[in-house]
Amino acid sequence: MSALRFLLRKEFLQIFRDKVIIRMLFLMPLVQLLVLSNAATFEVKAARLYVVDHDHSARSRGVVDRLAASGRFIPTAASQSLAQADAAMLDRATDVILVIPAEFERGLVRERRASVQLILNAEDGAAASVMQSYAGQILSAYSRELGAEVYPTLSATGARVELPPQRGRPRIEVSRRGWYNAELEYRDFMVPGILVVLVTMIGTLLTAMNIVREKESGTLDQLNVTPVSRSAFIAAKLIPLWSLALVVLALGLALAYFVFHVPIRGSLLLVFFAAAIYLVGALGIGLWISTVAETQQQAMFVTFSIMMIYMLMSGLFTPVRGMPEWAQWIAQASPVMHFAQLMRAVLLKGAGLTDVMRELVILSVMGIAVLTVAVRQYRKRAA
Repeated sequence: MSALRFLLRKEFLQIFRDKVIIRMLFLMPLVQLLVLSNAATFEVKAARLYVVDHDHSARSRGVVDRLAASGRFIPTAASQSLAQADAAMLDRATDVILVIPAEFERGLVRERRASVQLILNAEDGAAASVMQSYAGQILSAYSRELGAEVYPTLSATGARVELPPQRGRPRIEVSRRGWYNAELEYRDFMVPGILVVLVTMIGTLLTAMNIVREKESGTLDQLNVTPVSRSAFIAAKLIPLWSLALVVLALGLALAYFVFHVPIRGSLLLVFFAAAIYLVGALGIGLWISTVAETQQQAMFVTFSIMMIYMLMSGLFTPVRGMPEWAQWIAQASPVMHFAQLMRAVLLKGAGLTDVMRELVILSVMGIAVLTVAVRQYRKRAA
């Protein structure tokens, strides 16, 4: 124990002497959380709207005004030529084209039926779906003002919104309520996931870099010939970064609560208990990388390759249930996915220990397995 105590003191002193590592540990994760929490969102703040109005009536202007008044659509150009509108979308000068046919108002007055067409830039399918949803809700509200209902139908070129007659047609009123995130704030969903990724990067990347740096400098070989056991050496390498990652998590949670107003409905003790278990696996992966890499550049490349798979398969940006079935099975092997689900359940839903027991068991098994393999691999390479 005395050897471990001296090694821990040496590791903490070495970490705090390195100004770059201190910035990476405490400053960079907070900056990344501030930036990514505002950037990583599927919400469309404002879409550029190109208007092709062939009717030029009060009702057609009402359609444009309602879309513009919502703040979601910003009219940037208008013309009578659909070809010019297509050219503007090709040049990325617009996101949505609104086509209002001739006799739009006449159809509303005489037949109680009219249609408009929305042509969406669907390069980003998720953003196009969100824009279509926004437009459908706005036009539905406007059609109710006119005494009609809107039924959107998709076509190859965009979404055609029709206004059929309402007389004699029964109506069903739907009330909506969102549990756990009533305001539908996307940050409440993203911030816990981003925190998980940042903690993972600290635990994995810095562990790999720290050991490989000693390998490059030759001090690792010197330590291997000392009476210090390899178990004490590995523990001294992992414990400081394990504890510092928990400190960074605490700072990130404080930032999430006070800056982004992310609710903390569950137990913080449960969050840190789960994080302590999760970091065992994250540090184990970093230790395994240090046995594979011979230089810090190699360690960084391998770490970011693994992190890329983690992020794409964790459900952070796309839901896991939307992936192909084979990809969903692969995603189950990602500890990031399980820890992100646990974080969101505890923070947003107020889940208790029994509610997240499945995730805790999976993280525990993964952590023990990964750390065991990494320690054996390290001993084999160091022998």
